[in-house]
Amino acid sequence: MEFLSKIYYGNTVEAWAIALSLIVAAFIVGKFSYWIFGSFIKKITSKTKNKLDDLIIDNVEEPVMLAIILAGSWYALETLKFSAGFQAFIDNAFWGIITLNIAWFLARTFEAVYQEYILPLADKTETDLDDQILPIVRKGVKTIIWVLGIIIALDNAGYNVGALLAGLGIGGLALAMAAKDTVSNVFGGIMIFLDKPFKIRDRIRIAGFDGTVKEISLRSSKIKTLEGTEVFIPNHTFIGSPVENVTREPSRKIVLNLGMVYETSPANMKKAMKILDEIAKGKQDMINHEYKIAFNSFGDFSLGIIFIYYIKKSADILGTQNEINLEILDKFNKNKLSMAFPTQTIELKK
Repeated sequence: MEFLSKIYYGNTVEAWAIALSLIVAAFIVGKFSYWIFGSFIKKITSKTKNKLDDLIIDNVEEPVMLAIILAGSWYALETLKFSAGFQAFIDNAFWGIITLNIAWFLARTFEAVYQEYILPLADKTETDLDDQILPIVRKGVKTIIWVLGIIIALDNAGYNVGALLAGLGIGGLALAMAAKDTVSNVFGGIMIFLDKPFKIRDRIRIAGFDGTVKEISLRSSKIKTLEGTEVFIPNHTFIGSPVENVTREPSRKIVLNLGMVYETSPANMKKAMKILDEIAKGKQDMINHEYKIAFNSFGDFSLGIIFIYYIKKSADILGTQNEINLEILDKFNKNKLSMAFPTQTIELKK
């Protein structure tokens, strides 16, 4: 046909049609290979005792599909005639994309091995050190894979990597200024690892947040607050702010201020403090010799008694407080000791 013989951009319509057909065929073959992996190969590997083959197959199917599509598309474009410069551009582009595809496969495989083998081993150990190191190792390895992949891809694409790195050296000062927060966060992560002010599963208070440490990475640390929300705190915050490690407290200090009505006699004030003393001595969850009881203030509405006591770290903090408060209320009521509430007396003079 005369139409098929017409030339557009240096190639006949027939050549363009054949190239397009090859590209479509590559997509079909790629999708078919993905279906083969999912329908047959995965079923075969699932019957083996070793999980490594399952991981490899699960992670290789998508890169293989992409590789088939890239190979078919590249071959299709090779059947066409282009200028030497444009042809070199096509070849370099495909080499770069193939390199990134390999890096993608390696990163996916490492992530699968990490989740399946390395992470369960860390969960079985009693120490928390591996829980802190492994997230850093995980991100570090994946970063190295992608950085090397990008460098090799740029080199395969025809770029002078040495010149690019030299250019980064020239712009290093500007890059350092732009990345100063990132650098300070990384430095903060290193200091957390070295100084160990807290570890994973510790409860801490920092910058107005109170919660349990779930993850420590080089850039930030994840805390699950008492409200159930997750907060990501930049690591440089831990350098300039005081950190309270609640988990490491030897005991919980409780300060209880009781207000007695002004009509309370000195004898009843002594009786109230004696009741508190008896309660303190009878509690196994309290540190018996470390409590203080005193008549400490003449307030605006009440006579103040302060009761300071310490609950053992192993005890139920809220449960112990609840038990002590109920016992105080019960014994004060039985002894007719009245606690005050805000009142105001107005005297009128004629």
